[in-house]
Amino acid sequence: MSDSATLINPATGRAIREVPRADVDEVDEAIARAVVAQRAWAAGAPLERADALRRFARVVEDNVEELAQLEVLNSGHPIESARWEASHVAQVLNFYAGAPERLSGQQIPVGGGLDVTFHEPYGVVGIIVPWNFPMSIASWGFAPALAAGNAVVLKPAELTPLTAIRLGELAVEAGLPEGLFAVVTGSGSVVGQRFVTHPDVRKVVFTGSTEVGVSVAAGCAQTLKPVTLELGGKSANIVFDDADLELAAASAPGAVFDNAGQDCCARSRILVQRSVYDRFLELLEPAVRDWRVGDPSLESTQMGPLISASHRSSVASFVEGTNVAFRGTAPDGDGFWFAPTVVLAERGDRIAQEEVFGPVVAVLPFDDEADGIRLANDTIYGLAGSIWTENLGRAVRVARAVKSGVLSVNSHSSVRYWTPFGGMKASGLGRELGPDAAEHFTETKNVYFAADA
Repeated sequence: MSDSATLINPATGRAIREVPRADVDEVDEAIARAVVAQRAWAAGAPLERADALRRFARVVEDNVEELAQLEVLNSGHPIESARWEASHVAQVLNFYAGAPERLSGQQIPVGGGLDVTFHEPYGVVGIIVPWNFPMSIASWGFAPALAAGNAVVLKPAELTPLTAIRLGELAVEAGLPEGLFAVVTGSGSVVGQRFVTHPDVRKVVFTGSTEVGVSVAAGCAQTLKPVTLELGGKSANIVFDDADLELAAASAPGAVFDNAGQDCCARSRILVQRSVYDRFLELLEPAVRDWRVGDPSLESTQMGPLISASHRSSVASFVEGTNVAFRGTAPDGDGFWFAPTVVLAERGDRIAQEEVFGPVVAVLPFDDEADGIRLANDTIYGLAGSIWTENLGRAVRVARAVKSGVLSVNSHSSVRYWTPFGGMKASGLGRELGPDAAEHFTETKNVYFAADA
């Protein structure tokens, strides 16, 4: 028999709901139902899957406001951000609704017969999502997985399951078969671990910390179960002396303080060429002070609270003993608030190396292009990053030299659902989104037909 978890509104610190924690038997039952549903789903015509995903997208579109309000309540996301996230889920579903009819194999020339390839779905895919972007990250996994003919069992984070639960209900309302897209709430040590060990879960998708991701990968390796891992980051925002400093400084707070810095793509290191270092800090300070932190239900709010009291303590520990240059403001009282903070750091400092996952940015100087590249790569991570320069040749050279999976020149874009996303080094394995994501949820089967038999 499962027990329950109490959900807390991070903006008020008050309890809002009880959500059940599944035990192993309940996880196994969901997987068993998914096995049955997947066989019928994969056997249908590609057009049927495409139409079903389009219906799902329309139902999500009709419920954007409800989903957004749930995210404000459960995650503390500002309402405008939450509306974008809910709309993003519908857009991802619409995009991958075009995949079933485009998962084409090949005809390969051979002697004496015909050789063709098929993209076969894995079967049941287990998807484990984090608490920082509960809706959008879930859709990056379930939309292409379903499009490719798989069933999905989704485990949301214990802290933020409400939008996932509602998406599971909306899938059924849209006409997806019962059991095809199951949402199972509970702890990672029970639900997530069962995804890793259950023989009928044939692929695992995990987004979260590098430490846990390594454990998931090690467990899956025992049965050669493939994984996609999107893990931590310590992304660099590199500002060269020929950059538009005003624009670079004005945009820097959004690049690291969006979602209260609880973003693996956060540009949490600002690397500034030494000759413009002081001027950049002068421009950055008013931009940080003007960053609006407050009630996430207000449309004017740019940043809400951190997710929990324990996480706020973790973020605060990174700032202790550092050289704080300046801070923004945050509300007092209830809720897990933390003011945006800018720290002047040295290269070996903890805050320059480890992922804070909060609204704290380390600023470091560098000397020249080679030194900037060296400093950008001086981390175990390699997820995202930005390059600010007006020199096209420099932009190309630096973009090729920085070891990150997603880079932006003169902007901070990281995620578009129609382009690939993922990291290098300790930031993960595999790629999500983009035109090839559905294919990543299939195995290639090669079949030779002898013409003379």
